[in-house]
Amino acid sequence: MIQIKKKAICILILSACIAAGNKAFAQKQDINQKVEALLAKMTLEEKIGQLNQYNGDWEATGPVTKDVGNKLDEIKQGRVGAVLNIMGTEHCRTFQDAAMKSRLKIPLLFGQDVIHGYRITFPIPLAEASSWDMGAIEKAERIAGTEASASGINWTFAPMVDIARDPRWGRVMEGAGEDPYLGSLIAAARVKGFQGKGLGSTDAVMATAKHFAAYGAAIGGRDYNSVDMSPRTLWEVYLPPFKAALDAGVGTFMNSFNDLNGIPATGNSYLQRDILKGKWGFKGFVVSDWGSIGEMINHGYAKDNYEAAEEALKAGSDMDMESRSYINNLAKLVADKKISVNLIDDAVRRILKKKFELGLFDDPYRFINPEREKTSLNRPEYVDAARDMARKSIVLLKNENNLLPLSKNLKTIALIGPLAKAEKELKGFWSLDIDKNEEIISLMDGMQSHAGQTKLLYSQGCGITDTSRKGFDDAIAAAKKADVVIMAMGEAPDMTGEAKSKSNIHLPGVQEELIKEIKATGKPVIVLLMAGRPMIFNWTADNVPAILYTWWLGSQGGNAMADVLYGDYNPSGKLPITFPRSEGQIPIYYNHYNTGRPAQNDTDLFYKSAYIDLPNSPRYAFGYGLSYTNFEYKNIELSKSTPSMKDNDILSVSLMVQNTGKYAGEEVVQLYLRDMVSQPVRPVKELKDFKKILLQPGETRRITFNIRKDELSFYNDKLERIVQPGTFQIMIGSASSDIRLQKSFELTN
Repeated sequence: MIQIKKKAICILILSACIAAGNKAFAQKQDINQKVEALLAKMTLEEKIGQLNQYNGDWEATGPVTKDVGNKLDEIKQGRVGAVLNIMGTEHCRTFQDAAMKSRLKIPLLFGQDVIHGYRITFPIPLAEASSWDMGAIEKAERIAGTEASASGINWTFAPMVDIARDPRWGRVMEGAGEDPYLGSLIAAARVKGFQGKGLGSTDAVMATAKHFAAYGAAIGGRDYNSVDMSPRTLWEVYLPPFKAALDAGVGTFMNSFNDLNGIPATGNSYLQRDILKGKWGFKGFVVSDWGSIGEMINHGYAKDNYEAAEEALKAGSDMDMESRSYINNLAKLVADKKISVNLIDDAVRRILKKKFELGLFDDPYRFINPEREKTSLNRPEYVDAARDMARKSIVLLKNENNLLPLSKNLKTIALIGPLAKAEKELKGFWSLDIDKNEEIISLMDGMQSHAGQTKLLYSQGCGITDTSRKGFDDAIAAAKKADVVIMAMGEAPDMTGEAKSKSNIHLPGVQEELIKEIKATGKPVIVLLMAGRPMIFNWTADNVPAILYTWWLGSQGGNAMADVLYGDYNPSGKLPITFPRSEGQIPIYYNHYNTGRPAQNDTDLFYKSAYIDLPNSPRYAFGYGLSYTNFEYKNIELSKSTPSMKDNDILSVSLMVQNTGKYAGEEVVQLYLRDMVSQPVRPVKELKDFKKILLQPGETRRITFNIRKDELSFYNDKLERIVQPGTFQIMIGSASSDIRLQKSFELTN
């Protein structure tokens, strides 16, 4: 009888799955039919209008386009398919009302750069990547998507999934760092967070994977610059996060400003037609970056907007953001038989399909609900989530003699530095000013809420970019009165972001001189570094006993920093990008190839791949980050007594991790692999898996990783994914530079 019941339950479940699948297929077919029916009614001008996106009349994210004419009139004429930089249900309704007065009443898409939060500002993306916590990252974007969708927005130009190995590049702050495996996981988490249960959910927004492709490899770290790389590097390093975003269901892609090997990405058929829409089968649409179609003229790839429009559409760019190349030239290109209407139809289909999937044809105002807007922003649980995300984003770089966490019995603490009372600065670049009365918690605010009876002294000491030492005496006097000194130093938020590349990424101004003076007082010094990129601060790294890298943590940054300083949260962040000792080392990244003359250590210089004027190692390596407790790695074991695996086997490797300290803490246990002999050669190590675990003092846990064929595969020069038999080295540790356990195994045919 029990077996019969189990069988019946299985049949019911199977039937339900089949029914759900059939329903989804039917809905998909229904949308396709609706798209074709609408497309048949559209004039050529109306089709071209769907490919045209304008900036709103409010805040812009690029150079403001002038002389556009009356945008609302153009919308009423069906000449606009999407708008950006319009926030709030009142403004969105004005524009959607205009669309509803067009002949076919095709609703608008409302796009916005929701990069790290909407009303609640979360840490910058590079900071969130330091958490190595996919659940927390997805939750942050879930909240951002909920808030943005409540304000009329249905489309975000995020996540940025560009791999970046050069901290001089200003937009490094928008991404997940240098590693394709970690970057791919974060890309998928962000897409899932933004899009929630799927397109059409009124608490979600359609996500955009950007910038396609290789934008993070701009030569010299100079924004918008050329990219020159081998196809194998493109496929192995820069494309995986985009594929992960696509697999997670991302609705749209945005192309990049750069040229790739001499062809602008906006007009690059290999990227957009062959890879994205061909090999990967992407069914969404591609939007240009701001004006990038017209900028192909500056590249020297097109002589005018007429030619730029032709090249972009043929290459697979579906929507023109702000260059007006399509709206002004596509009809003539069709008349001149330079492009076919079929190309335009393909782009329009893709855009209309997303509008149907979002439910905009059922209700053009479904995201424009003033009541929901009033109740969906700045909820207490969102504030708590922002604080938690900020704490997880902080990286402890140094903690000599366990100076941290702070004792609750300290009598006096001096807070010194240009960012000790910073508020708006904590939001960082690419943040939105939704509420002028937004509460932003400064470090001083956070410390005051934690300090109890401890007296807090304050001195600015210097400005961020000052050359003046006028404030030094006051800062030194405050330090001498204190038991401990906390120094809040770093960059200004507008020193990173788009068009914010820097040749000098040292701690700016006279800040490090001030740190030296305060250290000379003999008082214990803790330095907090706030920035959007890795900085260089060698004297501080060598001489200050405790350093926290806090990035830009968002509106709850002050509380998060105080939580970590006082030990209410044990820092668990790990660097997602390598920190150099000097700009001369850049680009520097952990997963590099070996050379025929590899340096064995920092002092190995004789005819080796090394510098003669500084160590070979970075200042802080990828994956590095300390805790207030200690973790011991031991007892590594392979699942097979004979360490070998065949092509389709799974090899398990396990180890014990013990918290040997006195604080509960989280550790990111990192698994790296190296293919010892291969053709072509492989990197010295590659991150293939990790697990973030919480251990109580004294607790021991067994961690198991499974190694499959996919972890061992790579591209050959024909861009074929292959696996070669041979010896592989397993490396498990706390950072790419801190390998604790190693084992080898053989892959056989």
